[in-house]
Amino acid sequence: MNNVETARDREEFRLPLPAAVVLAAAAGAILDGGFPDRSWWVLAPIGVVLMFLALLGRRPAPALLVGMVAGLSFWLIHISWITLYLGPVPWLALGGLEAIFFGVGLWLVAVVLNRGPRAWPTRWGRLGMVPLVVAGLWTAREAISAVWPYGGFAWGRVAISQSESPFAGLVAWVGMSGLSFLMVWLSALALQLLREVGWGVLARLTVLTASVALLLVVPAVSIAQSGETRIAAVQGASDAGLFAQYSPGQILSDHTSATLPLVGDPVDFVVWPENGSDIDPTRSQDAAHVLDYVSRAMMAPLITGTITYRDGKYYNTSLLWKAGEGVTALYDKVHPVPFAEYMPDRAFWRPFAPELIDLISRDYQLGTQPNVFDVNGILAGIAICFDIADDQLVHQMIDSGATVILAQTNNADFGHTDESVQQLAIARLRAIEAGRTVVNISTVGSSAIIAPDGHTIDSLPTWVPGSMVQTVPLSTTVTPAMAAGRGIEWLVSGLGLAGLVFCLVFAPSARRDARRRATAVPVRPVHPVNAERTRQNRVRA
Repeated sequence: MNNVETARDREEFRLPLPAAVVLAAAAGAILDGGFPDRSWWVLAPIGVVLMFLALLGRRPAPALLVGMVAGLSFWLIHISWITLYLGPVPWLALGGLEAIFFGVGLWLVAVVLNRGPRAWPTRWGRLGMVPLVVAGLWTAREAISAVWPYGGFAWGRVAISQSESPFAGLVAWVGMSGLSFLMVWLSALALQLLREVGWGVLARLTVLTASVALLLVVPAVSIAQSGETRIAAVQGASDAGLFAQYSPGQILSDHTSATLPLVGDPVDFVVWPENGSDIDPTRSQDAAHVLDYVSRAMMAPLITGTITYRDGKYYNTSLLWKAGEGVTALYDKVHPVPFAEYMPDRAFWRPFAPELIDLISRDYQLGTQPNVFDVNGILAGIAICFDIADDQLVHQMIDSGATVILAQTNNADFGHTDESVQQLAIARLRAIEAGRTVVNISTVGSSAIIAPDGHTIDSLPTWVPGSMVQTVPLSTTVTPAMAAGRGIEWLVSGLGLAGLVFCLVFAPSARRDARRRATAVPVRPVHPVNAERTRQNRVRA
């Protein structure tokens, strides 16, 4: 019947529900294997394909169950670093919340996987539309969970698994959401090719190979260098965790000690990490004297993180400090982490875990200052820890003219776990996406300077004091991803949602379709002799 799907074609592969649940759990673990620390990036699309396979033929309730199992498996492995200091309750709470998002997203994907072939009944309609709509729904789920609730959790996006893959350069064209969309599109296309009947293996492999090649041959975005600057980034190897035991001034002393060996090496400015000073120099004269001494000895401004207290409120702040002048600019973290740096709806959540909630004794306020410093004519974008995962904040710094990005972070709470390398993967993609050098400087690591093309210029071992002194390129190039802003995310998400509505409206469910075919009145074929007699009788009449 040419390429039009027949009733026989609709007899869909479906695993027994227990097997689908087991496959979903395995797929979540495989998806995590594509992310740092392992960084076996090819596992990420394989994990997604297996999740989709577990959804085939599933009705809504079982599809939701399968989706939540896949999400829970992925998230509990992916963010296991939370348990190091905070224990199992926050880990289970955050993993469970993200698994709900994951489950709902895959439930909607199941609708398209199961109804899509009837909504687009031709072969090329199925291969063209089903993967696009599925990838759009996945991207929409990532986009929503990245901003809601409480500012969202922009971690675990499929794009991040590709930070060191051949596909990483695509992020400069399409952004983080666009890269997630393309990777999931490949996964959904591979599954749809497997589902096609009456097609040879060679034809399927040809389509898939051509699709992969099409993405790989996209040229890298050309980044024009507008200048260069020499930066000293210092890692003090200070245990600056929430529950760490240290004497006041110890972290400030650690970073000072790691900086002083650089005296005499000319630099344009010095960067310390988030919480690089455990004493607020705006309220402590002794701390101010230390920063003055460092800035004067290095003959350069110093950018450091600290906790400031202003107008009765606490802020996680990055300071631009110049010897003899003090603070010449400051930026307060715009995206403090809920349930860690502040407690949203404290009165509501406290009864569930009072001892844990009370550990968060002070709430950091959300910053309102621009996230770009003018450092002696060099415009530097400032991201404090989780800020680097926030798409909107990166767009803001580029729109404000940032020619280099300084990502200050404190990973001490997570020891030697995967958290710091997951964050470094985000920083690497941001360098490519924005076309800017990114200086990812941590109290304990992973610290590295990443070039605009994603390669590592310099790095430091974790939990070892040291510094990176490098002359790095500056750029004012606006990549297509930065020019488009979040428009690509809206476009592909809208495509997914529109395709879902189309499937619901124009394609019957499998059960309703089967019932309609079962109750249809069969049309008896007319014998040729009887047909001829009927014709002759009509002629005589």
